[in-house]
Amino acid sequence: DFSGPAFEQVDNRLMALQLVEQGMSEAAMFTADGRVVQVADILYQRPVLLERSRFHPPTHFTLDLLEHARNALKQEAEIDDDKLVVLAEMTLRDLCEETECVDTLDFLHRADILCALGMNVLISNYGEYYRLAQYLFRYTRQPIAIAMGLPSLHEVFDEHQVEDLPGGVLGSFGRLFRQDLRLYVCPMLDQTSGEVVNFDQFTPAEHLKHLLAYLRENNYVRALDSLPAERLKIYSHEVLQQLREGDSNWESCVPSNVAEMIKSRQLFGYQPR
Repeated sequence: DFSGPAFEQVDNRLMALQLVEQGMSEAAMFTADGRVVQVADILYQRPVLLERSRFHPPTHFTLDLLEHARNALKQEAEIDDDKLVVLAEMTLRDLCEETECVDTLDFLHRADILCALGMNVLISNYGEYYRLAQYLFRYTRQPIAIAMGLPSLHEVFDEHQVEDLPGGVLGSFGRLFRQDLRLYVCPMLDQTSGEVVNFDQFTPAEHLKHLLAYLRENNYVRALDSLPAERLKIYSHEVLQQLREGDSNWESCVPSNVAEMIKSRQLFGYQPR
């Protein structure tokens, strides 16, 4: 944390990013007011709800997914909403999607919006979900929920991502669900047929179907079918392209306060027409 007259031009959010990008830490967190914090100070023995996304930009879909997962978690776990910590997580992989290294200005645009939405931001180098879970388990034994779409669930069941892990995919699930962690999985839209594909239609590899049945039976993985179907049509990469090309349709895909912030500050390459 840099403070004082000599560091007035230092953005601590960038320092948090540098900690992870330079390999000095696997993860770093800053709060909605831009303060870099010790993760234990925020998460210690508190329930956690996390969404991993590019937030490029945050859309109705990403924010609604988080809100519907919050409601489901509050109902099922009977947690105190005042104690729940909501995290927006970005991995280095997602921050480098367009370039080989992180575009710091682009990162700050995402951070500005997330902070304006009152969210805590976690930057991590945990590509695999089981590694992220192990990190969170260090700080709390309260319920942890991860909100995701069906494509992310395919990642969780991807054996190639964990082929170097002892026990393979079974070892990854043992680490992922070692404590009270649940996955809330929302449907996706089949872009070919235009039909909604829900969790019941998810089919992993044949030899992993019994494992999926076990996870479902024990409520480690839960369907989150409450999102409106029109939200599933929103893809952040398409919104970003519309924004940069001057197509005003992007505005209907993000909350009004996010749209106003993007336009007033000309974020993500937006240019007034």
